[in-house]
Amino acid sequence: MLRFMDWSVVAMGCALVLMSLGTRWWERTEVRKGKSPDHSMRFFWAWLPLLMGLELIGARMPSLLRASHSVVMITDTLNGALAVTVLILVLRAAHHVFRARSPRT
Repeated sequence: MLRFMDWSVVAMGCALVLMSLGTRWWERTEVRKGKSPDHSMRFFWAWLPLLMGLELIGARMPSLLRASHSVVMITDTLNGALAVTVLILVLRAAHHVFRARSPRT
C-alpha cells in the first residue's frame, strides 16, 4: 500500500509538470490569435506548477528507485532549494496582487 501512495505522489508531480507545459502551449496559441498575454498570471500558471511538480517527483523518485544515500541527499537538498524558491515566488505574487487591490492615496 505504501508503494502505491509513493507512486501516486510521483504521478501527481508528473501531472503538474504536464499541466504547466499545457498552460504554456495554450498561452502561445492565444498570443498567435492576437490576444495580449497576461504577464502577471502567466508566471503563476506556468512556473508554479512546474516547480511544484519537480518537487513532488524529486521527493519520492530516488527512494522508489532505491538510489544510494548520496543521491537521496542531493535530491533532498535540491528539493529544499525548490521549496524556498516556490515560497519566495508565491510571496512575491501575493504582494503583487494585494498591492494592485489596495487603493492608492
